[in-house]
Amino acid sequence: MTVSIWQAEDNQPIREVDFLIIGAGLAGTAVAYFAAQAGRSVVITEMRDLALGASSRNAGFMITGPDTYYHRAIELYGHANTRELWALSEKTHTYWRGFAKTGNVRLENCGSMLLAESAEEAVQLELAARALNADGIDVIYHASDPLKRGYFAAVEQPWDAAVQPYELVGAVFKASGAELVNNNEVYKIEQTDPECVTVHTRQFVFQARHVMICTNAYSPFVHPYFVGKVIPTRGQCLVTEPLTENVMPVCGYSDYGYMYYRMTFDNRLLIGGGRKLYKELESTSEDRTSDSVQAYLDNYLRTKFPDVTARVDRRWAGIMGFSIDGLPLVGTIPGSPRIGFAVGFTGHGLAFGAGVAERAVDHLLTGASAGILDAARLA
Repeated sequence: MTVSIWQAEDNQPIREVDFLIIGAGLAGTAVAYFAAQAGRSVVITEMRDLALGASSRNAGFMITGPDTYYHRAIELYGHANTRELWALSEKTHTYWRGFAKTGNVRLENCGSMLLAESAEEAVQLELAARALNADGIDVIYHASDPLKRGYFAAVEQPWDAAVQPYELVGAVFKASGAELVNNNEVYKIEQTDPECVTVHTRQFVFQARHVMICTNAYSPFVHPYFVGKVIPTRGQCLVTEPLTENVMPVCGYSDYGYMYYRMTFDNRLLIGGGRKLYKELESTSEDRTSDSVQAYLDNYLRTKFPDVTARVDRRWAGIMGFSIDGLPLVGTIPGSPRIGFAVGFTGHGLAFGAGVAERAVDHLLTGASAGILDAARLA
């Protein structure tokens, strides 16, 4: 969101804060938790309210691993880096489970299946399963469709889970003990001296010792550094009315990750994705559904779940932040060493969010290495 001169005339009250976070989603609240654990006094500012962006508009999949097949990730990022990503994802899920337990968040240990939509994709799944098994990761490869819905093969990860993501963000925020300033758009960030960052918002001008940007898809609108590095990308979902049977016992995803589906906690079928044929249309920050993608999802529902006769009850969209190389970005703004960031989750905030947040806080406060996440790789 932009801020007009009538909404804020640069005479807002000045607030001095220790550690300021911009963005109150999964990443922002996790950063708040780790900053508080490091002894910092934390304030989060958010243009809307807690978790009202993509953090509560996703499917709630706690699926381990990167956003591409494991063998392909090894080709793209190297073997050691891919193992590092897998370990980071496991660590993230350990954190989420802890927050979920203490915060009474709904979570089902249903496992996940990556399903092949074609014989060609089945070949890739088998290669991924072999690479995972070779690294001691005990996925289960199914050479046919275990769900009997017309898929060609599957890779099963029994340890994965489905979570209520809005509740999860609330639990992380509560555990952080941070203060939230909501309905408060940011329109200027600058490091004004070696020990102070000034952040102009609609309600306040913050003067902070450290700032962390956790705005993901909206990062290019917050600071020009992210233009060309983080691409806003729309994801869409639909959900049926409650069903009498559980027609999807796992978190399922297919078509190289472009499709995904699960049961909700009140037994509705959720289907998301469908942007594969409409990538240019879906490279947007416009938060609304489109007829073309929703028609694609409707057809998928009829084709793969012909036994589901319940009506579609709701449709929605959420804006994800895709990094240009598929990996999250951690670092500091060049020339502004007290402005850090944790962005670019590429639709995998639940896979990596907490681990990325922890590294981002350590990097900003102590200069610790961000490893494979270091945004300097894009320089």
